[in-house]
Amino acid sequence: MNSFDWLSHMGIPEVDRFDIVEVKFKGGRKEYFRNVDHQTYTTGDPVVVDVPNGHHIGYVSLQGELVRLQMQKRKVKNDDNILRIYRVANQKDLDKWEEARNREIPTLYRAKQIIDEINLKMKLSDVEYQADNSKATFYYSADDRVDFRELIKILASEFKIRVEMRQISLRQEAGRIGGIGVCGRELCCSTWIHDFKSVSTSAARYQNLSLNPSKLSGQCGRLKCCLNYELETYMTALKDIPNVDKPLQTEAGTAKLQKTDIFRRLMWFSYNNDNNWFSVDCDRVSEIIAQNKEGKKPFDLQHDTAFEGEENNTKSNSDLEALDKKFSTTTTKKKKKKKKKPKLQGSADQPAQPNQQPQRNKPQQQPKSEGRPPRDKQQQGRPSKKRRNPEQADSSPRNQEAKKPQDKRPQDKKPNRPQRQGMESKALGNQPDKPKESKKKKFPPRNKGKNNNKGDNTNE
Repeated sequence: MNSFDWLSHMGIPEVDRFDIVEVKFKGGRKEYFRNVDHQTYTTGDPVVVDVPNGHHIGYVSLQGELVRLQMQKRKVKNDDNILRIYRVANQKDLDKWEEARNREIPTLYRAKQIIDEINLKMKLSDVEYQADNSKATFYYSADDRVDFRELIKILASEFKIRVEMRQISLRQEAGRIGGIGVCGRELCCSTWIHDFKSVSTSAARYQNLSLNPSKLSGQCGRLKCCLNYELETYMTALKDIPNVDKPLQTEAGTAKLQKTDIFRRLMWFSYNNDNNWFSVDCDRVSEIIAQNKEGKKPFDLQHDTAFEGEENNTKSNSDLEALDKKFSTTTTKKKKKKKKKPKLQGSADQPAQPNQQPQRNKPQQQPKSEGRPPRDKQQQGRPSKKRRNPEQADSSPRNQEAKKPQDKRPQDKKPNRPQRQGMESKALGNQPDKPKESKKKKFPPRNKGKNNNKGDNTNE
């Protein structure tokens, strides 16, 4: 992004090689130095250059014939005022420069405190130390002229260094600070723009942009530099679009211009400030303007006379309508698919699956209870537990009467038991004998007593 030498791999004669090199410093500042010793440098090499009252270190950003073009563009004269390059920086030069750069941030904070104490109306944005640690340049921005003579004395005595104050604009300040733009890339002013051009609101008007200052202004608070990038393309496209200074006169009513699509060459009009907009080709608009100058009024924006021909007013918007239909159909299809998905998960052959679930679960729950005695047997066993003397209880007439309804209950339920056992055998795969074995193993004493009771009931 900073600079790209697109002529580096081309066969340019080395005899006429341009001897001036472009060197980049902190904050995107670029200057030109002469290669007196005709040394070979590559882009990105740190070099020691000559500066007034000392030396400084920068990086080679451009060399060759492109430097000649850049100097012509920036109007830099090729004379004796251009200083020279000493050599490629060695490790000792880089270490000394690193120590000088470590002093920049503490110096910046302390200088801001001094400015607040003196009550100067200026904003200090950056400090740059020279590589030989002999001079510091303070970059500031201010709305009005500032008298900083007292400030220079305080800073020189505080840091014991030569001080240079340099005023910069807000765009240059944003370039030195840096940041990420709305486009998601690094700011252009901090990467490759160094000659800032004026940007006016007319550039936004020509491009049919909304005059919203929050959207048109950049991080510097001024209009974005990128508004000038496509301005020439819009200006050439606007040459074929007619100027509509006043509303168009038709028999259907006065049509006012609402919107213009420059690249599609379409203009939208509305009758009598109505909400319905009608798109018209630019050639048709120029015809209506010519008719109005002659004092004629067409029937409407599309036809000169009534019933001239049936044409769709939205013919120019057919592509937009096709997109609307496409998305409307896709949304309905998606909704139908979402509704069908749960139906497809269940089998279509078994629609009454929830009603069959309790029937299937019943035989599955019954074999689990086979390990325990059934409810009827438990009820028969309960009174036997309460009777301490079974012989006396059988001889008493009250107990004999109480036995009669108990004898009827098992007799009534006996014919139903084989049906349950049949269902249980189906659920268990025709294995009704296995749970009986488990009864004897789990509860041998209880089963013996219950078998005796059953024998008594059958004898009776």
